[in-house]
Amino acid sequence: MIVIQNVGPGSPSRIKRQWVKRIKWGVLLGLMVLIYGSHAPLITLTKVEGQVPFSSSSCVVMIELAKLLISLATLVLTAGASALRAPPRLVLVAPYAVPAVLYALNNNLVVIMQAYMDPSSYQVLSNLKIASTALLYSLCLGKRLRPAQWFALGLLMVAGLFHSYSSLDLEDPERVESEGGPRLHITAWGLFLVLVYCSLSGLAAVYTERVLKSQKLPLSLQNLYLYMFGVAINGLSSFSSATSDKSFLEGYSWVVWVIIAGQAANGLLMSVVLKHGSGITRLFVISSSMLVNALLSWVMLGLQLTPSFPLPVAMIGLAAYLYYR
Repeated sequence: MIVIQNVGPGSPSRIKRQWVKRIKWGVLLGLMVLIYGSHAPLITLTKVEGQVPFSSSSCVVMIELAKLLISLATLVLTAGASALRAPPRLVLVAPYAVPAVLYALNNNLVVIMQAYMDPSSYQVLSNLKIASTALLYSLCLGKRLRPAQWFALGLLMVAGLFHSYSSLDLEDPERVESEGGPRLHITAWGLFLVLVYCSLSGLAAVYTERVLKSQKLPLSLQNLYLYMFGVAINGLSSFSSATSDKSFLEGYSWVVWVIIAGQAANGLLMSVVLKHGSGITRLFVISSSMLVNALLSWVMLGLQLTPSFPLPVAMIGLAAYLYYR
């Protein structure tokens, strides 16, 4: 007697695997949105007399170091210690220096731009990286997007711009009351730096995705290469700009360690998205996290939500539906 199993496209086993995969991706993306969205409120909780008590550069180094150690442990647990015995080939390792340099440049650009614009202008205009990432994603990776998908990404960017601008009057109530409302200012040089910042951000994401997908290596090994350069470059930057009045781990509290753990986990999860998903998914995660940020700020810090808050929520939801349908 021959038993023919139902393994076609509509078979129960196949449908079950698809649902399991969707649930896993849903949990992963939901966790990333939560971690991204909680970053700014947690930073606010660390402040002492309105000032962040720790060195932001040392925090970045600790995040990169945590990602490096987790990647190393994962590689040893999955592939064994033998995976580290053979010296890595330079041709495989060298490409991972590029995103580390690009991210380091962008971190410094954020500081430099403050001299040519106010923080609110940066918050609003940084949403342009959605457009730059989408363009580079299409050009560099050869991904042809449907007109509906381009419209969805445009809607996603507009939602970010709208949410950022509508939230300005909640950032500093005392300044708004004394000056009669939020004032934006940006110079021509500042606008140029914003465009460079958005372009580098998109390029780093697209380049990292291309490298992760082009090399047939375990993701843990690829992360190990990536974060080796991250620790080295950010470590040099931190120590070269260190001041004598604040030690490396000064001002660290349990909240700071939670931030480090969360951002390290998010970086590793993002590599999963870039390896097995796409950089466009990263844009939806970041945009959705702005809404979670607003909700957590309302719950944890007592900030009020704007009456127009449901509008960007609906816009992001519609953008996701149009892009992934």
